[in-house]
Amino acid sequence: MDRMTAGQREFAATPAVEPEAIDFVRFCHRRRRVGWPELYDEMCAVAGRGLYRGYGAEELATIGIGFGLFQMPGLAVLVAQVVAEDVERRRRSAAALQASLVVADPDLATTVAGDGAAAEPVISRSQRNEPDPVDAGAPDHGSLRFAVAAGA
Repeated sequence: MDRMTAGQREFAATPAVEPEAIDFVRFCHRRRRVGWPELYDEMCAVAGRGLYRGYGAEELATIGIGFGLFQMPGLAVLVAQVVAEDVERRRRSAAALQASLVVADPDLATTVAGDGAAAEPVISRSQRNEPDPVDAGAPDHGSLRFAVAAGA
């Protein structure tokens, strides 16, 4: 086989993704928030039980979700896209929630000086991007128990 035409086979091409295929991956990712290899197992389980709109493997193949060996690269790309979108959405939601909490509770945002003349913002370590202090002492592993034979 010629090396120049090897990449032009049908299974190597990435077809256009239907919105319903993206919804299926989102459905599976919401059921179990894991990455590619584990999410593939979840998608196979969902397809086997028909949990997404009653779709089995055949119906999912019509919308662009294939579980075969040659469809895996395209499916992995789709999963990576959906997971990245979910991570970004969660990050933005957390940032918006944090900002709304600071605005909603002015006591968290400012402290009044002793004479009441000025207020200065309180900035937490996470907002300054500073790590928490680390105790340089020995780790505390708690109490250790050993089983010893009675005659030993």
